[in-house]
Amino acid sequence: MEAGSRYVCKAAVTMAMSDDRAEESLHKERFAKKGIKTVAVDFGSDFNSAVKKILERAVVAARREGLIGEGHAEEGAVAGAAHEALQQIIDKCVGLNLGGKIGIARNDEHICVCVFFAVGLLNLNDIAIGLGHRAM
Repeated sequence: MEAGSRYVCKAAVTMAMSDDRAEESLHKERFAKKGIKTVAVDFGSDFNSAVKKILERAVVAARREGLIGEGHAEEGAVAGAAHEALQQIIDKCVGLNLGGKIGIARNDEHICVCVFFAVGLLNLNDIAIGLGHRAM
């Protein structure tokens, strides 16, 4: 089955929204059967220092799980998609704290990064989701 960009992005969103490692593993197996490699990584920080950390964490997780190699083009695609996802939620985040998950999915030349975060202060949170796609 050819998994186009729509399905790869859906996989990234699903991974980012997973509740725990057990659910991540189930999704990972299900997507692998469709030829889509996936990974999810937890994240929490204040937004002011978060952008660099999120980009690094996305690239490291994608490399660690075999979604990308060590080449500049693949690392740049993940970083670019993660940056695009963050650009979509930046207005909600400035000056506040983030907590949530980064989901990444790849099939052939399509790679997608989803950020799914609670954004706020103390227990006063809003929810934000951003999605970026790159073709390699």
